[in-house]
Amino acid sequence: MIIKSATFLQSVANWRQCPEAHLPEYAFIGRSNVGKSSLINMLVNNSKLAKTSSKPGKTQTINHFLINKNWYLVDLPGYGYASISKAMRDKWQKMISDYLLYRENLQIVFVLVDSRLEPQNIDIEFINNLGEQGIPFAIIFTKADKVSGNKVQGNVQRFKNRMLQTWESLPPILISSSETKQGKEDILQFIEQINQQYYKPNPTN
Repeated sequence: MIIKSATFLQSVANWRQCPEAHLPEYAFIGRSNVGKSSLINMLVNNSKLAKTSSKPGKTQTINHFLINKNWYLVDLPGYGYASISKAMRDKWQKMISDYLLYRENLQIVFVLVDSRLEPQNIDIEFINNLGEQGIPFAIIFTKADKVSGNKVQGNVQRFKNRMLQTWESLPPILISSSETKQGKEDILQFIEQINQQYYKPNPTN
């Protein structure tokens, strides 16, 4: 897929305020400071599209971007640690949960996981919750350029092993780096395949 246009549409704090659900939609979420905004910017060839910060908790709303005028990319607040109050964390959690449950055109959730780390309980818990709710997802391991390839593969395998303790099969798994653009084509191709099914004409009777 070639990204020809990427436009910021809006930021909202309630899923009911999201744009009309007439295009396929892909949400990106992960633990705070996992490199989500940098990954989004890398995918769409625009270093300033999603706001990046070294401080966790930069994204605080549901942010919609229109890509190639035929699909939505959604930047969701991170889960886990951020310098905010418990009341605000609870508010974010409900905002995210409602969006994931009720957004009818959501095709898949990309859960971002830091490839430098061994499996984190907070990531496993979030993924298990998606499974319990029947929400389709894929996992993108980020920051693959920050450690050796063997370290990345080892952590990915440990994550798989941890999931297989409760999952019968694994979701799609991709590895990425915003710095080297590793995984860019794989992620965009993955989205393109879903888009093709979404726009596939219904067979005539």
